[in-house]
Amino acid sequence: MTIEILNIGQQETFLSQYLCGGLSKAFPGESCRAVVEKNFPLEKSCDEKRGQYSSGTILLLIQALSSRTKLVNRFIGIVDVDLFVPGLNFVFGEAAFPGKVALISSLRLRPEFYSQPPDLSVFYERCLKEAVHEIGHTFGLRHCPRATCVMHFSNSISDTDRKRTLLCDKCSSQLVSKTYVN
Repeated sequence: MTIEILNIGQQETFLSQYLCGGLSKAFPGESCRAVVEKNFPLEKSCDEKRGQYSSGTILLLIQALSSRTKLVNRFIGIVDVDLFVPGLNFVFGEAAFPGKVALISSLRLRPEFYSQPPDLSVFYERCLKEAVHEIGHTFGLRHCPRATCVMHFSNSISDTDRKRTLLCDKCSSQLVSKTYVN
C-alpha cells in the first residue's frame, strides 16, 4: 500500500522527503512517494470574500486525481494557502473520514506566520504532525482526548506543538484493527 504526497504549487522537495519518512514510520507497512501537481486548479477553491481556500473543494479535486491509479491507497495534498471549512476561521488540514484523500496547508505551520523567525525543523515537524493526523482520519481514526497524541484536535498552533508525531498506544491499536477491516 502506498501514500502519495501531492505537492500542489510551490512546495519544497525536502519537505516531501521528510514527510515520506515520517508517514512510513507512523503507518508501518505503508510506503510513500511524492509527486508534483503543477497544473492543479487551486483557484477553483478560492473564496474571495474570505481570502481563503475551501479545503472541502480541494479534497474533491484531489479525489478526482486519485482515480488515476489503483496502486495508491491514500493521497495527501500539500498546499501553501490559508484553508477554511464552513463554521471555522481556519483549518490546518482536512481529510475524508474514512476515505482515501487528505489535505494539509503549510501556511499556518510556518513560524513566520506567527511573527517568529524561520525554523525549518519546527516547520517540518508541524507539517508531519498534521499529515499523520489527517492520514489517520482517512483510516477512520477519530480525535483523541490525549493532548500529546497526534490524533488530538489542534485548535491552535500551540496544540500542534504539544503533540508528538506518532499515534498513542490506544490510537495505534485502533489503527491496526481498522486496517485489517478495510
